[in-house]
Amino acid sequence: MPTIKTAVDIAASAEMVWRVLTYFPEYPRWNPFLVSIHGSLSPGQRLKIQARLPQGREYKFSPLVVKVIPASELRWRRRRLIEGVFDREQAFFIVPNGIKGVRFIQREHFSGVLASLITPFITEKTHKSFTLMNLALKRIAEAKR
Repeated sequence: MPTIKTAVDIAASAEMVWRVLTYFPEYPRWNPFLVSIHGSLSPGQRLKIQARLPQGREYKFSPLVVKVIPASELRWRRRRLIEGVFDREQAFFIVPNGIKGVRFIQREHFSGVLASLITPFITEKTHKSFTLMNLALKRIAEAKR
């Protein structure tokens, strides 16, 4: 099934990157893609997210948190209408990268009967949005180290 993946090296500790990534009240100040997130970062909880694409189009979604490993991994999942039609799992990984910091990986995996038909229309914008968020996260985390 289709997957979109981006990565950036960040000269900051995994703990610092995690702190910036999960401190949602600051998102409107620094995050050009996920402009607001509300909710609890606990598996089984729903978040309320407002996203903005590079061309300015905004949309809202309410994913289910599926995995939280502090300073390492965060995942959430959302569905379109019913399960198995067009499902998405977005994941954020913080991987130690030697003594210089971490590699931050943002990935979205698509599944369901419509995944192969829909993803060609959203891949470019999603990839660009991920890259913009990654670079902003890098800038903030490195400034705070």
